[in-house]
Amino acid sequence: MASLSSFLLAVAVAALLVIGSYATELTFKVGQGSSTTSLNLITNVAISEVEVKEKGAGDWTGLKESSANTWTLKTGAKLKGPFSVRFLVKNGGYRVVDDVIPEAFKVGSVYKSGIQLK
Repeated sequence: MASLSSFLLAVAVAALLVIGSYATELTFKVGQGSSTTSLNLITNVAISEVEVKEKGAGDWTGLKESSANTWTLKTGAKLKGPFSVRFLVKNGGYRVVDDVIPEAFKVGSVYKSGIQLK
């Protein structure tokens, strides 16, 4: 009986590892240099484009990729959060996460998107 329980436990753990290896939740980390007039976002998954929409804005503003998985927005005006993020998944289309970055963001903070990517 103990060997059957051990076997079932091993199968369950293996299944969780396999399922977990297929998808990762996209996160946005606020990087060094972010301030009231600039925003540096570091993603944990490779994506092709990133745009943000400030609170009350009608249009999306594109961020520039400054290094691998690091996206930068620099403005002359104070940024208004919370920020919604629209991004292009490599080979997967556009996705939008509303109000994912709060107005009072802090450098080093990591914000979860709730979106699982492969």
